[in-house]
Amino acid sequence: MLRTDINELLAQTGPRTPMGDLFRRYWQPVLLAEELPENDCPPVRVKVLSERLIAFRDSEGRYGLMDEFCAHRGVSLWFGRNEEGGLRCPYHGWKYDVTGQAVAVPSEPTTSNFCANVKLKSYPMVKRGDVLFAYLGDPAAQPPLPEWEAYTVPDGQVFTSKRLQECNWLQALEGGIDSSHVTFLHGGNLESDPLFKGSKGNEYNKGDLKPFFEVVDSEGGLLIGARRNAEEGKYYWRVTPWVLPNFTMVPPRGDHPVHGHFWVPIDDDNCWAYSFDYHPTRQLTEAEVAAMRAGKGVHSANDPSYRPLANKDNDYLMDRESQKRGENYSGIEGIALQDSSLQESMGPLVDRTKERLVATDAGIIKARQKLYKAVKALQDGVEPTGNRAKDQKVRSVAIVLPADQSFVEGIGEAMVAEPAKPHTSV
Repeated sequence: MLRTDINELLAQTGPRTPMGDLFRRYWQPVLLAEELPENDCPPVRVKVLSERLIAFRDSEGRYGLMDEFCAHRGVSLWFGRNEEGGLRCPYHGWKYDVTGQAVAVPSEPTTSNFCANVKLKSYPMVKRGDVLFAYLGDPAAQPPLPEWEAYTVPDGQVFTSKRLQECNWLQALEGGIDSSHVTFLHGGNLESDPLFKGSKGNEYNKGDLKPFFEVVDSEGGLLIGARRNAEEGKYYWRVTPWVLPNFTMVPPRGDHPVHGHFWVPIDDDNCWAYSFDYHPTRQLTEAEVAAMRAGKGVHSANDPSYRPLANKDNDYLMDRESQKRGENYSGIEGIALQDSSLQESMGPLVDRTKERLVATDAGIIKARQKLYKAVKALQDGVEPTGNRAKDQKVRSVAIVLPADQSFVEGIGEAMVAEPAKPHTSV
């Protein structure tokens, strides 16, 4: 359990909050690249870390992310015209470039320097793979560009989706590092989902309902090992890396692509789940990408605003008969929706003073402790880890090891991401 004040400290990420300050030390996904598909396309509203922003792509292909509202009378620039190197407010014609700098105020004399003194708050935004990342923090503390392996592999080897999750970012993250629920909640999908089926690890998952957890500290976060019985004298280990503050990876299955998530706060009651699949040594197949778009694996089928079609307003299209017959343990179709339905059921922010944790919650407990320490350290002027290339070049691992061997010793360099290096999977 957590005290109410610590629960709120870890959950609240708006401007000038301690956790908000920590988040602003990292590049965060803010859009899919498909949302700004071409030069001078319509602008897009972005709400992240409780800030209302507008994103656009100018005539030269440069990306801009700035305050949503015109400096003149506060009109939303979502209504603006994206033209000739800038975004023009339709109310009185004020125009801004991708840095938020005013470049035209038609009512002012041509000799006026008024524009030079008008600049909207703006943030750097860059394209990495099929995602647009932004940095919302102190420019003096800006870290290097993101180096996650999923976004440095060649084109065609990664697919990213996003979905709205109507709960606080932290309870979504905690679901992402909790391997103990897989056998129950997702057990019925392990052999039916095209992005999971056929893995020997599925048998181990279903054969041992009482995993043992070992959590190892790393510079950038944690390595969370879930151990299950395999053949005699051996254990099946699924090792989940969590990197500060909100990156998780799912241990792979067979030669399927590797999955992972960023849990990005919209505000204190909602977050985006950016879910990716990539393969380090080959192109994704058409069938794999089609399955991802259809909501298989860690993805969901969404409406045009990226809200899942199965959501809390329609009870996630739950099928009680399927649940009763044992065809689907949760009665909800799709691994992503099985997770988000239960995480959303806790309410926008779960009351952690009421929870009763057990040994399999070790990863969650350690992650909360590390987040809290990182927040306090930043308040004391100590910059966080997790935003360096060496923290981000990490992989998840599924492996069978002798019973007398620790998973840290057994995985060796398998968790280190290197170009064209096969992933370690079962």
